[in-house]
Amino acid sequence: MIDPTEPLPAPTPSEARPLPPQSPTDDTRTLPPWLPRGLALVAAWVVALFVARWALVELRVLIIMGLVAFFLSLAMEPAVDRLASRGWRRGSATALVMLGLLAVVVLLLLATGSVLVGEARDLADHAPRYVRDLERFVNRDLGIEWNADHLVRQLRRGRTGIVSGNDVARTAVDVGTRAGAAALQTATVVVFAFYLTADGPGLRRTICSRLPRRRQEIVLETWELAIQKTGGYLYSRGIQALVSAVVTTAFLAVLGVPYALALGIWVGVVSQFIPTVGTYIAMVLPVLVALKEAPATALWVLAFLVAYQQFENYVLGPRVTRHTMDVHPALAIATVFAGGLLFGAVGAILALPATAVIQAVLSSYTTEREVLESRLTREPRPRGLLTRWRERRTPDA
Repeated sequence: MIDPTEPLPAPTPSEARPLPPQSPTDDTRTLPPWLPRGLALVAAWVVALFVARWALVELRVLIIMGLVAFFLSLAMEPAVDRLASRGWRRGSATALVMLGLLAVVVLLLLATGSVLVGEARDLADHAPRYVRDLERFVNRDLGIEWNADHLVRQLRRGRTGIVSGNDVARTAVDVGTRAGAAALQTATVVVFAFYLTADGPGLRRTICSRLPRRRQEIVLETWELAIQKTGGYLYSRGIQALVSAVVTTAFLAVLGVPYALALGIWVGVVSQFIPTVGTYIAMVLPVLVALKEAPATALWVLAFLVAYQQFENYVLGPRVTRHTMDVHPALAIATVFAGGLLFGAVGAILALPATAVIQAVLSSYTTEREVLESRLTREPRPRGLLTRWRERRTPDA
């Protein structure tokens, strides 16, 4: 029996031998082997993103021109296909369609450019007199006390400002440089769009030759949807622009406003092909021209344009765009602002057809499910005064 008070025996030399020192590689807290590779991959992605951002900023103008040329080629494709089916060569058909579009643009610029320049010059030269006419109209007809002496003095002081020869020369050089850059960009877009349309089948064949069969079907179906939606966009906007131009021209002619035809074309084109804010931009010029005749005429023109815009939004627009551009209004406004922030005015114009194409592609490759009946998903049935009167007279069954 072991006595607990007796000391334990001393260890033998083999048991008292010290443990060998551990090397740093034997530490259990070493880094996992995948971490250096992961850090290198993250660093590579960060560098790639910065390089991509730099490239987008530097090539922004070229990217915008490419997008404009691509959508222009999509818009010309249906007309070129019709001519090609009648025996035309695609190059000749593309040239004919493009010349027709350029002729329409030139005629529009000639019709409205002279009005814009002439009215702007006349407004600058006779601005004090127009302010006095407006002051008399406001004080006499509307019963509002308004003194425009300070505004008239400011306008007359601005007219008598002295402009040096150096300022004139600098402005002329600046305007010439911008005009040259705009002409070069326009020519580049036209050349890109011509080759994209004339050699469209060859381009699509080259793209599909590098893809498997299933991917080829997706590419061709998406391309076909893009052509349909872009053509539908131009078709619907063209019809609404024509109706707006005819109605506005007739109304301005009845009121005796000068340049009625040119102003009607201006309102029709600008209000339809500049999304969201185009309507308000188009109103300015007719109202200013009518203001020269009489302030009351300007008020009539403004009231007509606002009323016609409501008619177009709730009556004409939904019927024309029902089978061409099925885009929710809130989504349309959001995409227009997003396109404007990313690519400026061109991005705002191209936002609607691009959104329609993306929405059509998603609808084609996703399954539509049955929607649950609920108060939140049920659209109320419109009930006019005649319907309510009939319901009151008809006794309950």
